[in-house]
Amino acid sequence: MSNSADPHKGAGRRPRWRPVRVLTGAVFALAGLIFFTSFNTAKGTNIRTDASLLKLSDLIQERSHKNGELDESNGSLRDDVESLAQRDGGGTKADDARLKALEENAGTKKLSGDAVSVTLADAPPNATAKLPGYPEPQPNDLVIHQQDLQAVVNALWQGGAKGIKVMDQRLISTSAVRCVGNTLILQGRVYSPPYKVTAVGDPDKLKNALAASPEIQNYMLYVNAYGLGWKVDDDGAVTLPGYSGTVDLHYAKPVE
Repeated sequence: MSNSADPHKGAGRRPRWRPVRVLTGAVFALAGLIFFTSFNTAKGTNIRTDASLLKLSDLIQERSHKNGELDESNGSLRDDVESLAQRDGGGTKADDARLKALEENAGTKKLSGDAVSVTLADAPPNATAKLPGYPEPQPNDLVIHQQDLQAVVNALWQGGAKGIKVMDQRLISTSAVRCVGNTLILQGRVYSPPYKVTAVGDPDKLKNALAASPEIQNYMLYVNAYGLGWKVDDDGAVTLPGYSGTVDLHYAKPVE
């Protein structure tokens, strides 16, 4: 019989880790990491709510309102400058007439005349196909898109519009009609549907241009099938406001 000690017995044996204990420890460590990350992210706020999204929405609306106030202030100051310039401009009558024509073409002056307005609106959220053979609508089929507004604006220009207003802002050559989600962003201000586009010009020519536009004809398919909003009105004599925002160009520059 051997007198050697059993390696699995005795006080000096090395303890062995069990897989269950290792797994339990890892779970607690991971839970601690999650709690710490959640606390660090929340910073004392309830991260299960949409409060942060609401704050962002409020911020956008606040900036939009502020931009509107700045536009009005800028327009008032521009009127003051032009009034002072007319007192002693140092130019001839021909120069004054040329300047007036440039201002009218640039859209910085008020414009009066007969007008046509177009109103576009989202379809009801529970809309279904109104015509046989059409599939049930997807969410994108029920909202106004950027290309829809652009189609209306382009058609009105094609119809000889002398000036166009989208919502309460006059368009100029650098104006960009852009939509983000279901909102319109125009010259630093945010709008929700329904959207109204007003154009001064010959009413018959304007309406004929709208009817002849292939893009609007495509839009009318969705109007008839899913109930998107479409309304064309003769507004009679109206006065469009002059553009009151900045005319400075902002563009990207290469990194040196």
